[in-house]
Amino acid sequence: MGSKKQTELNKKITIFDTTLRDGSQGENISFSLDDKFDIAKKLDDFGVDYIEGGWPGANPKDAMFFEKASLYNWKNSRLVAFGSTRRKENRPQEDKNLDYLLRAETPGVSIFGKTWLLHTEKALGISPEENLKMIFDSVDFIRRHGREVIFDAEHFFDGYKDDPEFAFNMLQAAIDGGASVIVLCDTNGGSMPHEVYNITKEVRARFDIETGIHAHNDSDLAVANTLEAVRAGAGHVQGTINGYGERCGNANLVSVMPNLQLKMKLKCIGNEKMKKLTDLSAYVNEVANLVPRNESPFAGASAFAHKGGIHVSAVMKDHRTYEHIDPSLVGNKRRVLVSDLSGKSNVAYKVSELGLENLSLSQSKNIVNKIKDLENRGYSFESADASFELLVKNLLNESRVFFSLSGFRQFTEKDSSGKLWSEASIRVSVNGVVEHTAAEGNGPVNALDNALRKALGRFYPEVNRVRLTDYKVRVLNEAGKSGTGSGVRVLIETRYNNERWSTVGVSENIIEASWQALVDAYNYFLHKTEEKSNVEERKNETQSIDI
Repeated sequence: MGSKKQTELNKKITIFDTTLRDGSQGENISFSLDDKFDIAKKLDDFGVDYIEGGWPGANPKDAMFFEKASLYNWKNSRLVAFGSTRRKENRPQEDKNLDYLLRAETPGVSIFGKTWLLHTEKALGISPEENLKMIFDSVDFIRRHGREVIFDAEHFFDGYKDDPEFAFNMLQAAIDGGASVIVLCDTNGGSMPHEVYNITKEVRARFDIETGIHAHNDSDLAVANTLEAVRAGAGHVQGTINGYGERCGNANLVSVMPNLQLKMKLKCIGNEKMKKLTDLSAYVNEVANLVPRNESPFAGASAFAHKGGIHVSAVMKDHRTYEHIDPSLVGNKRRVLVSDLSGKSNVAYKVSELGLENLSLSQSKNIVNKIKDLENRGYSFESADASFELLVKNLLNESRVFFSLSGFRQFTEKDSSGKLWSEASIRVSVNGVVEHTAAEGNGPVNALDNALRKALGRFYPEVNRVRLTDYKVRVLNEAGKSGTGSGVRVLIETRYNNERWSTVGVSENIIEASWQALVDAYNYFLHKTEEKSNVEERKNETQSIDI
């Protein structure tokens, strides 16, 4: 008994990704054919064991995906097609769904069948004996065609709680048909962790076959339920990247995998692959065109972000004080936020990131006090690192003025046809030379941005490739002011090639707040461009001396 238990603890947990199938059923998610293929390749590179590509009989796109996938050389993952058991009136060889599964030509096939008596009698309208035969026939038919069959026991936990023997009989039918894995599904997502543990343990005691878990998140317990199933002996884990899925989603593999490997010390994906987890999470979010959740555990931007001064002070001495793992283990990084809650430790950490070491006590206090004063007026530097860097350099007299405003005018007009357009004219001074330009835009801020870039382009041609990529406005609730009289905070994200940075501006006038953020955006870019140029010059000088 001890030997068997030790073997269970040492075995590798199989990771089965269903982002492209179950995950695509989530609200606001719609993958194109190319999207699905790109994500599948990324999952293969990452090293998941199985990739469930979709239901080939459900729509033309999934059929085309499997056709395209059959021509690709998958390095690490086995591709799986998904479908249901045969229809009650069909023989297996006459069933279109089973035929589509075979035509997908995948090495693995995932078949789901009913294991809840309620669904068998109410949804399908058949007897338990008929349901059992449908499961056996479908699994046996696919297996006889040389495919590995993974049986998804739909609604298993609810089915067990309603009628354990019926649920067990359906599992036995799949096993008799030749399934390699029986996957226990918490399809409605309503089971509790202790229930999942106890029921999975009973399944493991009764059946000598690999057992899997497929948990939905309707009770916000999908990850916990997955880990409990593994603790009870399950060795096959299903889930989606970022927890995508119908209703409240599926078990989030971005949380499941590091918990299995880093916390439970179970073999899962490998340490080097695990370091690509944050990148994988971000990539799938990007392809899905969804805004990442900063607070997502392990891979979120805020997962290892520290704001309180006491926290930062402790983390700088030993990351274990306020971090449950080293962020680098999952490819993430530590972030220290600067706000009115900041202390000298926050500033010291951020300043060190800028390469400005050994600040005096008075300099640190000056920066902290300035930040707290600005935050009290509505500024926020948590998401505006570029503005923070410029502020620090200015306070340390290490910034230079690349341009100054002589003045600008801006207006918006709507013509008789209903077309709305904006124009801005601007005068900027660079080393005593004034440039006066004008530009149009689809809004006042866009026009101002275009005019500023046009004016600076004469002196700094590289700014013509800088683009404003995001613009956010937050109304500030000030005492005695409300509605259109309130102050606003503007956050702007700017991009140059693959580099992105964010800046902030605050004013009672939205154009002025936008102007502040725009000025910071271009000043930051010009500072960085000059720094890179200086580095290259020093490198060239060194090479010349060496020669």
